[in-house]
Amino acid sequence: MTLCLIRGTGDVGSAVAHALFRAGYPVLLHDQAAPAHSRRGMAFVDALFDGLCRLEGLLSKRARDIDDLPSMINCGIAVPVSQDDFACVLDAVKPAVLVDARMRKRSLPETQRGLAPLTLGLGPNFIAGATTDIAIETGWGEDLGRVIRAGSTRKLEGDPQPIEGIGRDRYVYAPVAGTLRTQHRIGDRVEAGALIAAIGDTELAAPIAGCIRGLTHDGVTVAVHTKVIEIDPRNDPALVFGLGKRPAAIASGVLAALREHLPPSVR
Repeated sequence: MTLCLIRGTGDVGSAVAHALFRAGYPVLLHDQAAPAHSRRGMAFVDALFDGLCRLEGLLSKRARDIDDLPSMINCGIAVPVSQDDFACVLDAVKPAVLVDARMRKRSLPETQRGLAPLTLGLGPNFIAGATTDIAIETGWGEDLGRVIRAGSTRKLEGDPQPIEGIGRDRYVYAPVAGTLRTQHRIGDRVEAGALIAAIGDTELAAPIAGCIRGLTHDGVTVAVHTKVIEIDPRNDPALVFGLGKRPAAIASGVLAALREHLPPSVR
């Protein structure tokens, strides 16, 4: 079986899982329990909180434990999501492909070559032929989604891609560490200055008016500087759900790389 194990249930990892599953590859998503991913309307991450989640017509389902994984992978109806210890999951499923889509932008990725017959790294600081077998460019521009077989991806660059001319100013980063509490939902329309969430006694307000595009799940423990809120100034709830343009382009690069090396399995 050409099983693809994808690390990270954020919008990028979810887009990769979506593309590979639709192309016929058996897929398993993995993440830590209660991750702080904020773009939950564009990801499978809520399966870890709610048990089930749907993205662009595709269902994902949280595994109760490692013993459930073989049957869930073979079922082919939903994308299974595991939050069990990564090393234990890796040993249990023995994937043909390992994709690191955790998008840890400021961390140097550990070497993952050898953990699976084919390894791919997405995002800054991956080096094809060193940290992973293949790297995928994730920075905006004409190289977005490019398959890199030797050398490194670009370093983390500048401000986020603007929406309606607004870049970093549409985000809120955790000013303190602690448990985030919120009663808001992805897609809610809010005014500038509206209370969105709190971490302990520290209140977090909407930086601009618009629609909530990113919001870390209620009850998640976050570190300082974690991106926890994003407001979309276009104020259209339809635009904050579904596969994003950049994640979809990255997923296309992963799919192209896999097709060169491994054909999809017949379930």
